[in-house]
Amino acid sequence: MNSEAGRGPGAHDAGPGKPASGAAGGRSGATAKAGPASAAGPASGSGQAGSGQAGSDGSRGNPKRSSHRGGIPAQERELGAQGRQTMRRLLDAGMAEFDQNGFQGVRVDDVVRRAKTSHGTFYLYFKNKEDLFRALLRDVLHDMEVVTGEFPVVTHNAAGRAALRDWVGRFSDTYAAHAAVLRVLTQAEVISDDVWSDGLQLMFRLAEAMTTGMTAAPRDIERTEHAELTAVACLMMLERVNFLFSVEVRLPREEMIDRIAAIIYAAFMN
Repeated sequence: MNSEAGRGPGAHDAGPGKPASGAAGGRSGATAKAGPASAAGPASGSGQAGSGQAGSDGSRGNPKRSSHRGGIPAQERELGAQGRQTMRRLLDAGMAEFDQNGFQGVRVDDVVRRAKTSHGTFYLYFKNKEDLFRALLRDVLHDMEVVTGEFPVVTHNAAGRAALRDWVGRFSDTYAAHAAVLRVLTQAEVISDDVWSDGLQLMFRLAEAMTTGMTAAPRDIERTEHAELTAVACLMMLERVNFLFSVEVRLPREEMIDRIAAIIYAAFMN
């Protein structure tokens, strides 16, 4: 492993000191109670939620994106083919602007300029920039729910370690596909309480799926004490490493995925 982790020229200013995506703490008014378990994938013994490899947009075999519904104004009418194409340009432009400038740095001016359209057209599809962000966030929540449902039952053997490593890789692929939006979710001070709460709920569902998958298989040793807290700690590590990947910190990706999977396995199995 290359021990010299440098920061690439395109890196963003947000750093590891920011709260982790959906992390509890420092947010007044956020809902801290997890909703119903969504780990309905392999960890709970039911069919996988969404099969197939992640596409270039992180859709994991589901070409119908939640963001296609658009913002509040767009949802109030039926869009034709040209309208859907225009909205897609605005969504792509918004994603690029959030990626480049962060949530606070983005203006509607920047989005319409990149999309090569007008302010009037923008407001036909989105109420404001947060409405645009929430449309993009729906895609993140969908794809992360799929990954949550795919968390495996990790057995205490080589097959279990391999299944866990594969899941960590899929999580990293999904994070990379939505990194611009996920980085905004780390900025608790610039997003609304309901958006923050969506991220918090996602984190709790991921932690629940990890706890179930890591403790469900029969084994000789007793259940890990405070397994839920162990899962939260492991998720914070996983999110921070993927954050560093997304801001172009030069780390060996495959080796880091190997190490993260090994640490998660050891945290529950040793």
